[in-house]
Amino acid sequence: MRIAIVTDAGQSQINGVVNTLRATSACLRHNGHEVLLLSPDDFPTFACPTYPEIRLAHKPYARIAASLKAFGPDCIHISTEGPMGLAARRFCLRQGIGFTTAYHTRFPEYLSARSILPKALTYRWLRWFHGPSKAVMVPTPHVLKELEQRGFRHLVLWGRGVDTERFKPVDEDHACIVRPLYLYVGRVAVEKNIESFLQVDLPGSKWVIGDGPLREELQQRYPDVQFLGAKPHHELTSYYNCADVMVFPSHTDTFGLVMVEAMACGVPVAAYPVAGPLDVVAHGRSGILDEDLTSACQRALALDRREVREHALEYSWEYATQQFQQHLFQIHGVKARPNNLLAGRSRPASGL
Repeated sequence: MRIAIVTDAGQSQINGVVNTLRATSACLRHNGHEVLLLSPDDFPTFACPTYPEIRLAHKPYARIAASLKAFGPDCIHISTEGPMGLAARRFCLRQGIGFTTAYHTRFPEYLSARSILPKALTYRWLRWFHGPSKAVMVPTPHVLKELEQRGFRHLVLWGRGVDTERFKPVDEDHACIVRPLYLYVGRVAVEKNIESFLQVDLPGSKWVIGDGPLREELQQRYPDVQFLGAKPHHELTSYYNCADVMVFPSHTDTFGLVMVEAMACGVPVAAYPVAGPLDVVAHGRSGILDEDLTSACQRALALDRREVREHALEYSWEYATQQFQQHLFQIHGVKARPNNLLAGRSRPASGL
């Protein structure tokens, strides 16, 4: 099959959406599918408001339409709700083409945390965006239930995986580290609730890997914390393996891919018992979930790192991609038929 994926996450960004689409595209190609990944990397861009390091595509409709027509996809998947996603949605509706979408990010909570828009208004807009989608793919059962309660339709599960050959226990030189070492990996932004981690009184050391709008302010306020900046994805294994506990203070993530990567390295997770960690962490086996983050960090130290990795091995990109493929097959009623979505289009084909 020819599968077109449209995303607003540029491939130079460091986040879970980019890593998910990169791994999924690789698995799809390995399974014999042809994949077109359209991202802002090949478009004129402008800085995202409040996130200037993130670049969004400027007026991408014409080029997206031309690219999709030239590619002749069997399936179109819209991964994000930004300018690229809006343009692809508009194209599909104009052409009478069925499409799928994904819910990767809790934008209502993010925007509310930054006092930009109330959650109710953002959820209303998201229901409009995803309304025509034949399948809205969400990462965990908790997120699916939450969106159902908010009036979303056509929700299906699409899980996540981890490259257990890349993320695995390795020997590191720990001589200079004051133990125990508590590690945070992710954006340094208000919606990640990172200050809940920085404020807790813990013996040992704290490292923060990542960048974002709060980094400079928090670096000044917490001089004892090591802020190491953003790191390429392939370098994270070394940092995970230095850590005693991976701390994940977010209340708003839909999945939290970094937790699975850390666990694959044998590093237990300390987190709040909220959607994301509740679906990803096996409490008492691969991490500790507690409303008291200090207690969670301390109790996580006692977990068996071999058991932690064993839990992470349950997540594979191959299985996650099978879920993704199955939703496409079911929605489009396709059996690897060639280039049928854009051939002589005047109305939706049967099965859409």
